Amino acid sequence: MSGIKTTGEKKLMLFSGRAHPELAEEVAHELGVSLVPTKAFDFANGEIYVRFQESARGADCFLIQSHTAPINKWIMEQLIMIDALKRASARSITVIVPFYGYARQDKKHRGREPISARLIADLLKTSGADRILTVDLHTDQIQGFFDGPVDHLFALPVLADYVGAKVDRTKLTVVSPDAGRVRVADRWCDRLGAPLAIVHKRRDPDVANQVTVHEVVGDVHGRVCVLVDDMIDTGGTICAAADALFANGAEDVIVTATHGVLSGPAADRLKNSKVSEFVFTNTLPTPNEVELDKVTVLSMAPTIARAVQEVFEDGSVTSLFEEHA
Repeated sequence: MSGIKTTGEKKLMLFSGRAHPELAEEVAHELGVSLVPTKAFDFANGEIYVRFQESARGADCFLIQSHTAPINKWIMEQLIMIDALKRASARSITVIVPFYGYARQDKKHRGREPISARLIADLLKTSGADRILTVDLHTDQIQGFFDGPVDHLFALPVLADYVGAKVDRTKLTVVSPDAGRVRVADRWCDRLGAPLAIVHKRRDPDVANQVTVHEVVGDVHGRVCVLVDDMIDTGGTICAAADALFANGAEDVIVTATHGVLSGPAADRLKNSKVSEFVFTNTLPTPNEVELDKVTVLSMAPTIARAVQEVFEDGSVTSLFEEHA
């Protein structure tokens, strides 16, 4: 007999960067594993150092890091961690990116602009990532930017089931805040058995960068409206859309979004809005100033953990969502 036989047992290892350790701990708990101890710190000039305290040789490694603020620092840390795993002879490297940075820069609107979402995909691939696992990309075509498997998870079941359980569905109307979200809103309608409305926006031709909510398409009078979006950054657009719904006779408005970026004036806008509840997932850490009574954060850890299990066992991630397709 030539060669050497091995037991062939696979080994799953879960790693986390420093951007959002709470989510990583939740995912680890759901999987029934511990996060691999990692030494990470910044040098005086801002350079990042990373070293894993356990051997990753021959292991299927899953590295979780959400691109939160300061976004460029955490993307760089993730790239360094991927490189460290590659040089540690990991069998495979799956990068879990609950919130994919630069996703809004997915195409050129004008000449001489970058397509930064593609650049992030290239950086992940070049550093050594074999697979990306992410949640609710800003646009679906970003999946094609990465030269390898991309598992695209959806927060819709988590968010929609929460809203559906606490609202009288006979009074519910699902609202898209703009034309770009209509397809997602339509899926909400199918799941909750609710009608669809759209907030039609037009830009003010006399004021630069000013969006004027023009009209609401659909019947919202006396209805409980749920505004659905993928992310809320400064909160200006979504709060203006909510004001338009109230102006058209809506009884109540609930806002849901997968990613609560919540930067700049978002905290004040959420606090002063007439919206009764803002529902986010924990793909990003919620800033302390946004911890308001009307802000609810739902966990994506069980969904991410199930997807990790399917990838590790060569199962089907798609099967997690087929019943909701």
